[in-house]
Amino acid sequence: MLTILGFTMIATFLVLIMLKKMSPIAALVLIPALFCVFVGKGAKLGDYVIDGVTSLAPTAAMLMFAIVYFGVMIDVGLFDPIVRGILKFCKADPLRIVVGTAVLAAIVSLDGDGSTTFMITVSAMYPLYKRLKMSLVVMTGVAAMANGVMNTLPWGGPTARAATALKVSASDIFVPMIPALAVGMLAVLVLSYVLGRRERKRLGVLTLDEVLVEEPAESETVLVGAGTGKGAEKGTGGPGVGNDPKATGSSGSGTVADAELPDEDEGFQGLDPNRATLRPKLYWFNALLTVTLLVAMIMEWLPIPVLFLLGAALALTVNFPHMPDQKARLGAHAENVLNVSGMVFAAAVFTGVLQGTGMVDHMATWLVGNIPDGMGPHMAFVTGVLSIPLTYFMSNDGFYFGIVPVLAEAGNAHGVSTLEIARASLVGQPLHMSSPLVPAVYVLVGMAKVEFGDHTRFVVKWAALTSLVVLGAGILFGII
Repeated sequence: MLTILGFTMIATFLVLIMLKKMSPIAALVLIPALFCVFVGKGAKLGDYVIDGVTSLAPTAAMLMFAIVYFGVMIDVGLFDPIVRGILKFCKADPLRIVVGTAVLAAIVSLDGDGSTTFMITVSAMYPLYKRLKMSLVVMTGVAAMANGVMNTLPWGGPTARAATALKVSASDIFVPMIPALAVGMLAVLVLSYVLGRRERKRLGVLTLDEVLVEEPAESETVLVGAGTGKGAEKGTGGPGVGNDPKATGSSGSGTVADAELPDEDEGFQGLDPNRATLRPKLYWFNALLTVTLLVAMIMEWLPIPVLFLLGAALALTVNFPHMPDQKARLGAHAENVLNVSGMVFAAAVFTGVLQGTGMVDHMATWLVGNIPDGMGPHMAFVTGVLSIPLTYFMSNDGFYFGIVPVLAEAGNAHGVSTLEIARASLVGQPLHMSSPLVPAVYVLVGMAKVEFGDHTRFVVKWAALTSLVVLGAGILFGII
């Protein structure tokens, strides 16, 4: 019964947010609360929620102060040279911009933190997508998939969890997987090229001068391949993802009409050379502070929430020594902070109920128990296939510490090595990074002003395909 209710709860959540019948925050809170009552454990709902909030509180704190930190860095102009450099390199060509998004996300992912990757990538690329009226879900989808492939780095999380759960070396898991992961990254780049060609065909190509001098006009975003629809109404926290023909500009004509943003659009401040918050004399200080922060995070000198708390406080104090200016910067980024932290704590209700009621355990047991005996010698393949949906529907902790050891035992009984199971368990990460249970994805869609349902509808099929490519490459190379 718990198995059925668990799958039903997840399916209900996904359907409601993709159809936009409920907001993600409301769905993350109300649906698990309702199912908790159905299970007959409504009296323990408070305990489940507190447990979930307690486990995610450090993540929420990290995201809050990370948003403030990188928001300040955007305000003071740290990423302006990157934006200008990408714009000049891409020459306002949508194809190059989409491919550039994948490359930038992959490079920044070397720090091992998805939230940081998405903040930097969106900060650099958002102005270009908005200026050219490109599809913002293409940006979020490509960034999430690139980060998902790179998330398998030993310090990224999944590999370390697999190594800990199965008591093997992280390097023994990761190093042999490099060829398969490289193929996966190549698949993301090829997909970016295909999506970029779609955008180029729809919008055409501008010259750099045309992009910089056009008159301001309100712009909307479009969802590639979607049916006709309207964007989100004003007042919802940002433009929606629709397909209003008025927002697409000319198609295939080589120009994009009215591609400039309003002057007051904060999303374009990355290229505004005259904004009052710029601190050119402190550029190298801010660059050094950011590099030091990332190094400290990778080297684990302090917990990540503490690092970003200290970094945000130092960045505010040095760049804006006057209290009114500090309050203004905090106020400017308050909406992003509230949206993301609120989403994290709402997700804590969902995960708390899933784990507290035992739904996750029953779902895992049912899945493992229904593997045919004849698949025993192919448990590595089975693990790779299962990792795609399971890492989407549950946290990495739940998958790697709860399910992977069971799969490894079943594989060992049929002669499949533990290392093969561990490597196969990494296959689902490209899709995992867009899971509603991953806090970083809310940073991505929040900063990009994309509806979570639109992002999910767009990215799931492509991310699942990327995961299958990694699995196929692993089997072909004899790694899995």
